[in-house]
Amino acid sequence: MVTVIEWVNPGEDEIIWRYPNEVITWGSQLIVHEYEVAVFMRDGKVYDVLGPGRHTLTTQNLPLLYKLVGGSNSPFKATVIFVSMKQFQGRYGGETQTRELAPIKYYGVYWFKVADPVLFITEVVGGQGLYDATDVTKFVRAYFNENMMKHLSMYSIVDLFQNLDMVSTQVKVKLLEDFRRLGLELVDVKIEGVNTTDEWRQRLFWIMQTGNAQYVMQLDTAKQVAAELGKSQGAAIGTGMVLMPQLMQPPAYQQPAQPYAGAGVPPAQPQQPAAPAQPAAQQKEICPNCGNPLPPGARFCPNCGAKINRCPNGHIVPEGAKFCPICGAKIE
Repeated sequence: MVTVIEWVNPGEDEIIWRYPNEVITWGSQLIVHEYEVAVFMRDGKVYDVLGPGRHTLTTQNLPLLYKLVGGSNSPFKATVIFVSMKQFQGRYGGETQTRELAPIKYYGVYWFKVADPVLFITEVVGGQGLYDATDVTKFVRAYFNENMMKHLSMYSIVDLFQNLDMVSTQVKVKLLEDFRRLGLELVDVKIEGVNTTDEWRQRLFWIMQTGNAQYVMQLDTAKQVAAELGKSQGAAIGTGMVLMPQLMQPPAYQQPAQPYAGAGVPPAQPQQPAAPAQPAAQQKEICPNCGNPLPPGARFCPNCGAKINRCPNGHIVPEGAKFCPICGAKIE
């Protein structure tokens, strides 16, 4: 009786299937369906690969194994791994931190397929000792998520919330190389959404308003210092008089040095008239709830309907603020 080796009714998400019997007889019939390949392994090493079709196992189509086992009259031992070459879809999601250490939750979908079955079997199946389809799928998903976390942590929170399409494109390029190392082709990646905590959403609003993440973090530090000083009545006044004015100063702008010829004192630079400050009504305002631009002086966001809190001088202030961070006016 002729033995038939065939992957029957593969599951939708099954990337590989291992033929359960490792004792192979010469003359057996190997059936490989479209979008599949059959890989012959022995002692963790790949020897021969057969593509779609009906194959009678002979010394001609398994030359490398024949050289290893010798003789064509007796059975030989080998592991047959079927690999699906079709496109697969996977979902991902996780948590990481941005450049400012802001906690970020993200989720989305990606598509991939096996491009190099020999490399894939060598690196994933043989290299990791994963011969079960479920274990291989879990490994690929974990591998994708681990690299996604690493790449997203290189961006700022403003990039993720304002330029998500750009970030998705750049991250995809990096993930392509990560997947190529496993013999996989990453067809596409879509970041469907990102989110952060309520505290960092407030910070994001001020970073987008001022364009200066360092100053926003400096103000947060000042609040924390003030809270700690309030716990120690004796040292609070003296220490606060020294620390607080320094913490409240905006970061100084460093004027780049201008080269000049000769030694000694550089020539004086002509004074340029300072550009008049824009009125608050003309500055671009952003909704703290949804991040969309606001019309000048708006009391409600035309995009999400959120109420816009303003100080008596018209500046936008965060929810619960007692004083305006721009002009210092008391909020009634």
